[in-house]
Amino acid sequence: MTSTELGLPALPAKPYPAEVHARLAEDAAELIGRYPVARSALLPLLHLVQAEEGFVSPSGIRFCAEQLELTTAEVTGVATFYTMYRRRPAGTYHVGVCTNTLCAVLGGDQIFDELQQHLGIKNNETTADGEISIEHIECNAACDYAPVVMVNWEFFDNQTPESAKQLVDDLRAGRDVLPTRGAKLCSFKDTARVLAGFADERPGVVDASGAGGAPSMAGLRLARGETLPGTPGTKVVAPRHEGTEA
Repeated sequence: MTSTELGLPALPAKPYPAEVHARLAEDAAELIGRYPVARSALLPLLHLVQAEEGFVSPSGIRFCAEQLELTTAEVTGVATFYTMYRRRPAGTYHVGVCTNTLCAVLGGDQIFDELQQHLGIKNNETTADGEISIEHIECNAACDYAPVVMVNWEFFDNQTPESAKQLVDDLRAGRDVLPTRGAKLCSFKDTARVLAGFADERPGVVDASGAGGAPSMAGLRLARGETLPGTPGTKVVAPRHEGTEA
C-alpha cells in the first residue's frame, strides 16, 4: 500500500503558486496573531488551507509548517488525527452520514449504503461532477434527531433513505436546500473558511440557529419536574429540589 492510498502526503510537497501563497500568508498572519503561542493557530490554519483546495493537500501541510515553524511531520500528525480535515478533495457539498449506535439502529447504516449506491461512490469518494462527497461519521452529536445526515456540517434531522437521496439529488440540481436547523448551506470551501475563524458575511446567517430544539431540551425539562407534550400529569423524573428543605 502506497503513501497516497494511506492518505499521507507525497513528498517533497510543492509550494503554492506565489499569488496564492501571498494571499494565504496574509490570512495566516491574522490567525496567528490571535494566539499568544503561534503553534496554537495550527487548527485554524489547516481549515484555511482546506478552504483553498477542498482538502488538506501536501502543499497545504507545507504552508502550515512554514508559517508556524513546525516540521511537516508535526503538521501531518495533527491533520491526520482530526477527521474534519479531508485527505482527498471534498465535493461542493460534503455529506456525512452518522453510523454510530443510535443512528445506525434507526437506519443510518441503510441510509449510508443506499446513498453510496445512488451516487455510485464509496466512503470518502466524490462524484465525477465534483458536487457530492460522502463520508460515514462516527457521531454527529444529535442523537435526539437520529438518524442524522450533515451537509457541510449543517444538520438534516430524522432522515430516511428516500429523503437522503432526494437531498443529494436537490443539491446536484442546484435547488435551494435548507437544513433542518442552522444556517443556509454554502460550499464546503466556504464552510472551511468560516471554521478557520473568518466571519461569515452572508446576510442573516449569524442569526440562524443550529441549536437543539424540543427533543434536545426534553431531559432538562423532565429534570425540572415539567411534563412533556403528550404526557399530561406524568413526571418521569422528580425535580431535584423535591423533598428538600428550602
